[in-house]
Amino acid sequence: MNVYSAVIERFPQTGLFVGFVPGFPGAHSQGETLNEVNHNLRALITMLLADDEPVLESEFVGIQNVAVA
Repeated sequence: MNVYSAVIERFPQTGLFVGFVPGFPGAHSQGETLNEVNHNLRALITMLLADDEPVLESEFVGIQNVAVA
């Protein structure tokens, strides 16, 4: 089992959650709930992996807080 890190954002205009897997070309999806976006990303990644093992374009390292005065 492979585990991929996903970045999830919520768009205030639509209220939808949008997720993408950094470095994984084409791996982005959306949903009305966090569970739905997670389910959609799992289904999408499964489909992409069925085509061929993708080469990640980058490696997810993490997030940082940036303070601006």
